[in-house]
Amino acid sequence: MTTPENPSPHEPNGQGAAPSSPPHTGVTPPPPAPPYAAYPTPTAPPAGAGNYPPPPSYGGYPQPPQAGYAQQPAGYGYGYPQPRTNVLAVISMIASIVGAVWIIPFFGSLAGAIMGHIALRQVARTGEKGRGMALAGVLVGWIGLGLLVLLILAFVLFALAAASTSGSYT
Repeated sequence: MTTPENPSPHEPNGQGAAPSSPPHTGVTPPPPAPPYAAYPTPTAPPAGAGNYPPPPSYGGYPQPPQAGYAQQPAGYGYGYPQPRTNVLAVISMIASIVGAVWIIPFFGSLAGAIMGHIALRQVARTGEKGRGMALAGVLVGWIGLGLLVLLILAFVLFALAAASTSGSYT
C-alpha cells in the first residue's frame, strides 16, 4: 500500500522514487576497476588443457609440486631444444633407396653411399640426429652397388658363355 509517507518505488521520479545520484558527502569515490579484475584467478587447469608445469617460483624458494602437473628437471625451465636432424643423412637414405629399387641404379646407390659417409662424419662432429639414416644410406647404397656389379658380371659371363658355344644347328 502506498501512502504519502511511504511512496512506492515504481512511481515516477520526484514521487517516492530513489534519487538518480547519491548525495554528495565530500568523499571522492574510487575509480572503477579495470575490466580484467572481474575474472577470477584460475585455481585448477581447465579440462583438456594439457599437462603443463606450474609457473616458476620467484621468491627464491622452490614451491611444492602441484597436483596434476608433470615435474620438469631442475634448471631446464619449460624444456630444452631438441637437436636437429642432419639433412645430408636424410638425402643419403633417400638416394640409396632410389638406387636400390632400380629407379636410378648406379648413381642413386653411389650418391647414397658417399653422402652417407659424409653425413656420419657430420653427425659425429656436430651431435645432430640422423646417425641411423646415414648408416642406412651407406649400407643400402653399397649393397645396391654390389648387386649392380654382380648383375653386370653375371650378364657378361652369360654373354661370353653364349658366344663360346658352337652355333651349329645341323
